[in-house]
Amino acid sequence: MAKGKNVLTTGDVAKICHVAPRTVSKWFDNGQLKGYRIPGSKDRRIPVSELMRFMKVHNMPTAGLTVGKIRVLIADSNHVTALTLAEALKNKADYDVQIVRSNFETGAVVEKFAPHVLLISLLADGIDSADVCRGIRSNEESQTIKIVALVNNLSNSEAAALMQKGFDGFVSYSDDVIEVIKRIEEVTAIIY
Repeated sequence: MAKGKNVLTTGDVAKICHVAPRTVSKWFDNGQLKGYRIPGSKDRRIPVSELMRFMKVHNMPTAGLTVGKIRVLIADSNHVTALTLAEALKNKADYDVQIVRSNFETGAVVEKFAPHVLLISLLADGIDSADVCRGIRSNEESQTIKIVALVNNLSNSEAAALMQKGFDGFVSYSDDVIEVIKRIEEVTAIIY
């Protein structure tokens, strides 16, 4: 599987699972394997995280699924805070981490780095988190990126509003890095 590939075709899944592509189509069509269809086509796409879940549930060996390190992109204008978080994620979870400080930089790096998770500060200067989220959700190539807001304090209504805007979750910047790692693992649905 190519680096940065977050979504697989039925042919890719068939090779990984050592089955015929028609078998993968049947798994998809009967709801065992989740994914989406390409608009205007019968082609199916399966997110890597969903394939991992499916393989674990069915006790299939995951050796053929070489996802490598989880790639995390941190979008925050406060370079010191972002760098501290990045180093902690690299050291404690062995994630591949990059940092960006603007909307433009976020878009460019998302395309090249293909992160699994985008941690975006809601308080960052020069980064419109809602705009970034909208852009990622509207692009077929980046739709599977999990977007987690880095926040200070949120009320229940603010948290609900974030989820309605397309965010996959949120975590407090003040939380221990272990909490950030737990949230990353929750949104990527990787079972160890």
